Amino acid sequence: MTTAPAPIAPAHAPVRVAVIVGSTREGRFAPTVADWFAARARERDDLTVDVIDLAETPLPPALTRDPSPDAQRALAAVTPRLAEADAYVVITPEYNHSYPAPLKNAIDWHFTQWQAKPVGFVSYGGLSGGLRAVEHLRPVFAELHAVTIRETVSFHNAWGLFDESGGLKDAAGPEAAATALLNQLKWWALALREARAVRPYGS
Repeated sequence: MTTAPAPIAPAHAPVRVAVIVGSTREGRFAPTVADWFAARARERDDLTVDVIDLAETPLPPALTRDPSPDAQRALAAVTPRLAEADAYVVITPEYNHSYPAPLKNAIDWHFTQWQAKPVGFVSYGGLSGGLRAVEHLRPVFAELHAVTIRETVSFHNAWGLFDESGGLKDAAGPEAAATALLNQLKWWALALREARAVRPYGS
């Protein structure tokens, strides 16, 4: 779905990060991972964070050129927030060696919103830590003219890494990885935001 570009934030403004929670399954582990990551990001005064949970903002399952009124209302809860973001972090599990269908659906409903913006990934799963899902997502976002950053946060056998309150039992490694991801995401977000302010993408 294409819309008019959102206004570009001033150069001194914090980077606006949309954290997209990609799993919608009943009993999902995604909120635990998303809450942890969003809390880390909100500790920084150079970022603002908007968590877009696809389970709370479900989108129509079929992409059409003329969305129904119900589809338009569903998109109105998500599309402007994606457009306003300077950068994205996708929280994804690994289902059958790939990422969830609702996440692909949300990606496919949009186009201009992703263009010339960076995307980072936080993944979780079993032995692979969701990394196969991340590698499937990279070419998808490349097709949409987004820039995927190298640094990731991945939780291998994730269910045993968090305590009952949603905190990490051993936070040192994941927190270092989150810092590296956010630092790289911010660099790309600022560079691309400044570039879009000078010259609209694709012109």
